[in-house]
This record gives sequence, C-alpha cells and structure tokens, in this order.
Amino acid sequence: MIDKISADMVELDRFDLAILEILQRDNKTPQRSIAEVVGLSAPAVQRRIKRMEETGTIAANVAVIEPSHVRHEITVFVEVEMHSEFGATHDATKKSFAEAPEVQQCYYVTGEVDFILIVVVRTMGDYEAMTRRLFFANRNVKRFRSFVAMDRVKVGLNIALDPQRDRS
Repeated sequence: MIDKISADMVELDRFDLAILEILQRDNKTPQRSIAEVVGLSAPAVQRRIKRMEETGTIAANVAVIEPSHVRHEITVFVEVEMHSEFGATHDATKKSFAEAPEVQQCYYVTGEVDFILIVVVRTMGDYEAMTRRLFFANRNVKRFRSFVAMDRVKVGLNIALDPQRDRS
C-alpha cells in the first residue's frame, strides 16, 4: 500500500477537480459517464481516481445513511472544555472521542472550548449513557454543553470546488 502524501504535495488539475465534483454528488457514477462530462477517456478517469485514492485526496467511499431510517433521530452538538490540553490525558480523551460510535464528527478547536462533537443517538437515554462514559468518567473534562438539533436543514461533507479554475 502506498503511504498517504501530504496535502501540499498533491497537485490537482481542472480534470481532477471536475472528477471530484461529480464523485462528491454520487461516487457510484460510472467512470465512462464521468469521462464524457470532463472530456477524458474512461481509463484516464480510472487512473486519476486511483491516484487520488492512493494519495488520500479521496479519503473514503461510503454510504451516507439517513439517521431516521435506522432510528437514530437525535443529533446533538456538544462543546467540551478540558482542564488541560496537554499530555497523555488529553491524547487519551481525543482517542476516546474518536472511537465512540455515537460521535459522528469530532473537532479539536480554538476558542473558549476545546472540542466540538456531533453526536447521533437513538434516544436521550443513549445520549445520557454516552455523557457518563465520555465526560463524567473523564477527570480531564471540565464541562460540556449540549445543543439538540430540532431539524437537519443541511447535512453534508461536500467541499466547494472550482473545476474551471486551472491549477496546473
């Protein structure tokens, strides 16, 4: 397996950006269809996609699940403030947040709090159990604050790309 290349070493041209734009909308789009849209051959598209996967530009190919269809209807945004941001305890906290199945996203941030978590759970009981496990049991967690989403207005991970811009 090829090691991931740092972001500053990855050169993406307008074809790569156009391919990424299509794959962000639907990564099951046939390569021949992508080739027609971007003006390349299907084998060239295949090589570019493979390169972008190997370099880590394409981080994963996943199915995005509608939470309510699997009874995970509660989304909670959680701000977490730590006593200390340094040392093994902090690293262990990061790891526990990253490994928690309820935590959909975790960001280590600047400002008044240290982490912002996006949590998806079935019930408030599940959320309470998670808070006991991740926050109350962790002596380095100073406090946390929860915001329950009332509606999922827009959810996505797409990055706004400009395929027309020449990057070469």
